[in-house]
Amino acid sequence: MEKDYDKIIRQKAQEVFDAMAPRVTPEEMAKLHQAFELALEAHREQKRKTGEPYILHPIAVARIAARELRLEAHPVMAAFLHDVVEDNKNYTIGDIRDRFGEDVAFLVRILTKQKKEKYDVSQQVDNYRQMLNSVEYDIRALLVKLADRLHNMRTLSSMRPDKQMKIAGETDYFYAPLANRLGLYHVKIELENLSLRFRCPHEYDELASKIARDEEHQRVRLSKFCCQIRDVLTDAGIQAEVYVEYRQPCSVWRKMRKYGDDFNHLKHRHFTNVVFPSVEGVSDKDMALRIYSVLTDRFREKPGGIINYIDSPKENGYQSFHVKLLADFGRWQEVHISSRAMLVQSQFGCMADRSEDNIARWIEKFKNVLRDLSRRGREGVDFMDNVVASFYNDDIMTFTPKGKAIVLPQRSTVLDFAYEVFPGLGVNAKYARVNGYLTSIKAPLHRGDVVEIFTDPDVHPQPDWLDSVVTYKAKKAITGYLERQPKPKYHRCPICHPIPGDEIIGFREADATVTVHKRDCQEGIRLASSQGDRIVSVDDFTDGDNLYPASIVVTAIDRYHLFIDLVDCITNTLHLTIDSFNTDTVDSIVTCVIAFNVHSYAELKSIMTHISEIPGVDEVKRKAGA
Repeated sequence: MEKDYDKIIRQKAQEVFDAMAPRVTPEEMAKLHQAFELALEAHREQKRKTGEPYILHPIAVARIAARELRLEAHPVMAAFLHDVVEDNKNYTIGDIRDRFGEDVAFLVRILTKQKKEKYDVSQQVDNYRQMLNSVEYDIRALLVKLADRLHNMRTLSSMRPDKQMKIAGETDYFYAPLANRLGLYHVKIELENLSLRFRCPHEYDELASKIARDEEHQRVRLSKFCCQIRDVLTDAGIQAEVYVEYRQPCSVWRKMRKYGDDFNHLKHRHFTNVVFPSVEGVSDKDMALRIYSVLTDRFREKPGGIINYIDSPKENGYQSFHVKLLADFGRWQEVHISSRAMLVQSQFGCMADRSEDNIARWIEKFKNVLRDLSRRGREGVDFMDNVVASFYNDDIMTFTPKGKAIVLPQRSTVLDFAYEVFPGLGVNAKYARVNGYLTSIKAPLHRGDVVEIFTDPDVHPQPDWLDSVVTYKAKKAITGYLERQPKPKYHRCPICHPIPGDEIIGFREADATVTVHKRDCQEGIRLASSQGDRIVSVDDFTDGDNLYPASIVVTAIDRYHLFIDLVDCITNTLHLTIDSFNTDTVDSIVTCVIAFNVHSYAELKSIMTHISEIPGVDEVKRKAGA
């Protein structure tokens, strides 16, 4: 039977109007109807891949914006109109402005893909940049775009596999993390799951089946566990909803990869929600702690199993009190204690609190980094990587010794912490104490770590620091410092490690710099035999007071005090800092490999001479390749 699409279109549009009715003026409602009618006319000849009228897509986006994101009139109008200018040459942004005002026109312009003859890197990256730049004004365009992407993902089955992969990849990389950062947890979860479903359909289906089987297998005992919690709370005069929620396939898939477990051995495939109404005169935190106290009187609590997201909410606004309780059937159960207000915050994120201050804070966080990226001229993939690193990771909360909370992305290091506290602290960071333990500045951090940074004015950022940071602020500061340093004329061969004074030869590179090799370097010999026209003389291979790593091998007869005499010669007589000192003793013959830094080959020879004069030392030679 052929569908009556005219009736379906009107019914679905009416759902949008019904959702908006309680929170718009009569004038705004009239404009909403006009926006729908204009979209209906503009898309009248278009069909979706499914064969359905295209207008059903803008209506669906407007419905998500109105009902699931609870946006106001102007962004919902923009949702109706978001494809009009892009898909119909008879309409322009000017037409939208004349009919609906500057604000709606602005939103539609941001949502309209800009066509160019040549893109900086790709149309995708330009579209990302265009949307993110809209945050210079407000965040609503991003929210409408999330509604658009959510409906596209819900209807992705009609697309070819290559299109599915492209759209799912964009969703994983950009839209799902964006939803997470904006606090739209439910949107994030749905986008991630839809992405996995279309990227890896067999894996997704297998996980979904396993989850369904596990849910059925555990149904009776989990239901009993919920009833026990409910009864305990009721006896204490506390009313709360108690229900089990299984993690979605994408969440399970991610945990399996993170912990290296198969499905059957993965812990906490589900969790139990305890949701209470806010009580007048009692803070949500106090009520959550009261529930925790009541439950731990009845069930044994797992030591170290608490995570307090109420006092330390995630950067996306998520709040809850997590505890692990031992059920009567002998398994630890993850229990989340939350108020209804916390769940609303989790669902609607930055839009849950509609105060101007709340929205302004979110806008400002995006605006500052985007402004800086624009000032520094970041382009293409670098641009996106910096934005992703800045905003789209899950967070950990760390602390200074004075208790100041420092929120960082997961996988952040001590260096990220230092730059987040104060850029100058990062520039001279030498070592740290994490929870009182001596730690490298490159060490990863975890939720709850207390970090104390120690500095040295002689320490400065090194190129390898960039491999040990994830935040945009740290990457920007380190890159900026390195870019300000004089560019070296020479590069040392990473195989033979020449130092000034060695017998050397150079090979000119494409960027006009010269790579210097020792004359007995096998790589240098290979290049000389095949690319002799690149050979150049090197007469001034020195960088002033720069130090170069060197290693020597010392062979000696074992005796009392030999180690002390070696260290004393290097540190007190020669005033060198030892980087490493490794010894091996076999049948009273000691072999020591000592690494330090020198200015030149002449200085290295002098050091070797001094060490060779120590009683018991038989041979001192330069370590091969050092």
